[in-house]
Amino acid sequence: MARARRGGAAAMRILVVHGPNLNLLGEREPALYGSTTLRQIDAQLRALGAELGVRVETFQSNSEGELVGRIQAARGQVEGVIINPAAYTHSSIAIRDALALLEVPMVEVHLSNIYRREPFRHHSTIADLVDGRIIGLGAQGYTLALRALVELAQARGRRQPPMEKGVRRQLANE
Repeated sequence: MARARRGGAAAMRILVVHGPNLNLLGEREPALYGSTTLRQIDAQLRALGAELGVRVETFQSNSEGELVGRIQAARGQVEGVIINPAAYTHSSIAIRDALALLEVPMVEVHLSNIYRREPFRHHSTIADLVDGRIIGLGAQGYTLALRALVELAQARGRRQPPMEKGVRRQLANE
């Protein structure tokens, strides 16, 4: 697995995936999503990552195919994933299938409380794949997710029980 070097020791790598319209944070419905921009969230995550001794890589796209491609490219390259699929949360089987191939801890993040919104937003296609979900805490949800994900990855030691790997593979093949 490719890992960044920090002070002679390998640094854990975390991928943060942002879905459609998140590039407009701070401008788009600030009453709902807050005034923090995606650039600010990414900078906060990198700064926290440096404090925690992990390398944070971020990726945003409005295209489902690009998101799937980036998730697939993360196989064997990262020790954890934070994902906010945004509108694709409720509909993308392709993103779900790509995530099911990963054998690392994952945390789903949503800025708004999706359960206080329209009923179609109450369903997440990835909820059963991720290790945890942080919903409705605004931009702070990302930093909470990073802290939790680092602990999960360290506790897991980058190893999953064989049964869990098999379950994810089975889900990906369905």
